[in-house]
Amino acid sequence: MGSAPLPLEQAQARLLALAEPLPVEQVDVAGALGRYLSAPLIAARTQPPADLSAMDGYAMVSGDLSGPWQVIGESAAGHPYRGAMAQGQAVRISTGALLPDGAGAVIMQEDVLREGDRLALTGTPPSPEHKHIRRKAVDFSDGTVLLPVGTRIGPAHVALSLAAGHSHLGVRRKVRIAIIDSGDELAIDPRNCAPHQIPASNGAMLAALVSALPCEISRIGPVADDLDALAQALGQTAHADVIVTSGGASVGDHDLIRPALEAWGAKLDFWKVAIKPGKPLLVASKGRQIVLGLPGNPSSNHVTAFLFFLPLIRALAGSDKPLPRPVAAQLADKIAAGGDRREFLRGVWDGSAVTTDAIQDSGALAALARSNVLIERPAGAPEAGPGTNVRIYLLENGGNA
Repeated sequence: MGSAPLPLEQAQARLLALAEPLPVEQVDVAGALGRYLSAPLIAARTQPPADLSAMDGYAMVSGDLSGPWQVIGESAAGHPYRGAMAQGQAVRISTGALLPDGAGAVIMQEDVLREGDRLALTGTPPSPEHKHIRRKAVDFSDGTVLLPVGTRIGPAHVALSLAAGHSHLGVRRKVRIAIIDSGDELAIDPRNCAPHQIPASNGAMLAALVSALPCEISRIGPVADDLDALAQALGQTAHADVIVTSGGASVGDHDLIRPALEAWGAKLDFWKVAIKPGKPLLVASKGRQIVLGLPGNPSSNHVTAFLFFLPLIRALAGSDKPLPRPVAAQLADKIAAGGDRREFLRGVWDGSAVTTDAIQDSGALAALARSNVLIERPAGAPEAGPGTNVRIYLLENGGNA
């Protein structure tokens, strides 16, 4: 296998290749919010099902737009006028109401004057005459493919699905995730933390990162840097599709995730990625279970989760575009020349220009919390000054809104 770190895209592709689709389940449309379609959404009805009025006003027959007219009835939303129309006649009509038989135009109520059943033109008739008519099937027709496989269902998609005649949608079942925090230095209670300890925060951060995605999360730990303790923790993950470990994936004497996984029966797929921060990332599998070993330093943990953990969960959940998408921006400050790995710097984007945080240490949580983007720097990138075009990834919505 070799120990050379993999390029980012190759590592992401190898991870996503392990993501076999999860079983499909039918859920009610409202319950599908935030889930991904497992099949195209195909209209089961036509919208609108007939010609409707787009305004409050009066319906007339085509070519009869000068008046006067006799008002012969009313068509309201949900209560159509049942008769037919002829020259010289008008039907009071409301927005969304069915056009009467024979009607070919709608004049807005502001452009007419009604006295009893007599109606006279006082304004300008519509041009073209069908201007205020919402034609049958202008939105979609029965059989139209409305959304492709892999679409994430948002509020507008919920409404569209119902309008298209669907009460249930096919989606992948929720991804089951087990998050294992490991490290002798981790303290459960942040209020009671000895000088040689740090509060256990990575597991909570990882759970928060994927909380908006369709998943079920269980947390284990903190687990001591001990092979038996790690074996016991891994033994609690039989339910999980994805097992994420935090810490212990590096090469120190107390970094035991790799040997613990091998003893557990997992097959190592790759270890180390040519990025900074986050080089000691590990990917393994055991049957259909996927193991993602993330570094313990908070910023390294967050960056690798952003680039690997989030895309993996999206892919398993059925997303057709699981990877984060870059946005173009310009630097507002100067960045030093890059090293031999692709870098992801923490920074703040104001909508046009991006400023790097002064602290880029992989253990710095305050800098990470101040940031709303990751700034991508290619390996060996030269020094760059203000106005230089760069690629950034929005941390909000996991860069995949």
